[in-house]
Amino acid sequence: MAYLDEYRAKFDNLRICLDTTNRNQLRRKANGGNCLLFTYPPTEEEEYITKAKEIYNSDEYVFIDVAELFVKYIDQDGWEDFKEYYKDFSTTPHIVFRSDDDEKDLFDLIMDKINECGLAEKTPILIRTGVLYGTGIENVNIMEDKIVMGMKHPLIIFYPSEIKDDTLYFLGIKAASKYRCTIVDEINSVD
Repeated sequence: MAYLDEYRAKFDNLRICLDTTNRNQLRRKANGGNCLLFTYPPTEEEEYITKAKEIYNSDEYVFIDVAELFVKYIDQDGWEDFKEYYKDFSTTPHIVFRSDDDEKDLFDLIMDKINECGLAEKTPILIRTGVLYGTGIENVNIMEDKIVMGMKHPLIIFYPSEIKDDTLYFLGIKAASKYRCTIVDEINSVD
């Protein structure tokens, strides 16, 4: 399906998902989760983000650009320090980007932004999530976080992906978890 036809159907499905009358049904379908995965081909990311910014340009929604947060994370200590740190832990990237220590890492920056939206009762929309590939941060880590699970509004994750043999692949490469979310394409099956 061409982008123009497909985006209309996907954005219509997203609108249905965001309708408050569907929220309880969506949580049941998402095994208690509070996330919507908005899938699209990785090669069409810019078109989908541009359209979303046109449609969701009100104060009710906040776009959280993960690529910008990635750069902010690296800038905290500077490129040279980050590069050395990453080299030391390149086989265990989750230690670099999502550790349990008190230092602010990429995962903390993402969750802080989502929490700000939750406290302001706004709907957060994560964009440019492809940057997470190789960081050890999985979509399920975000979806199962207590901040996301407890928010009034669902978290929308713009998710560059492909479906092959009924399996969703992040960036067309890595099998994705759908346990705590509702795939926007699958909304037609919500009763």
